[in-house]
Amino acid sequence: MIGIIDYGMGNLSSVQKALESLKASTIITADKEELEKCHGLILPGVGAFPDAMKNIKNNELDQFIKDYSFSGKPFLGICLGMQLLFDIGYEVEPTEGLGLIRGKIKKLEIDYKIPHMGWNSLDIKRECKLIQGVENGSYVYFVHSYYAEVENEANLAATADYGIDVPAVVQNGNVFGAQFHPEKSGDVGMLMLKNFIDMISK
Repeated sequence: MIGIIDYGMGNLSSVQKALESLKASTIITADKEELEKCHGLILPGVGAFPDAMKNIKNNELDQFIKDYSFSGKPFLGICLGMQLLFDIGYEVEPTEGLGLIRGKIKKLEIDYKIPHMGWNSLDIKRECKLIQGVENGSYVYFVHSYYAEVENEANLAATADYGIDVPAVVQNGNVFGAQFHPEKSGDVGMLMLKNFIDMISK
């Protein structure tokens, strides 16, 4: 069972449909007891960093997420959900994140159009279970105006060129993050979701 964390923000149904098309069992919930039973969790997200962290704390999910990540079970943050994994975000106002990956979330300040929206190619930096089998240069779908400034390069698995090297896939042990939307990224994104399912099955 894969739990999709419902904290009031995110494309929950689209993520669920993508997983279920791969024959995965899923549940969308904010109930910590139900989430604890799951063999893997996904933290989706669309919107602003401070609002997301407020909702997570109001649902008393912040410490739960940290504890779950320490269990060794696979955990995946998508788009804003990936950004929430970091120490602090600077969208609207400085806001403490979940602190599962060291670094900061900062505004894209480049000459390109903001938000970074549409298809962009991945530059794979190192092996990572989430992107196993994904060819270097594969295209995925982004929508974001902020990016992760990753403190430890060992946590950086893939980037995308958009005026700067935008961290696209990050990992810290069993915790993974995708800045793009796998559920909107065609066959490449579905391969990544299958990889996540496979991590749970083993």
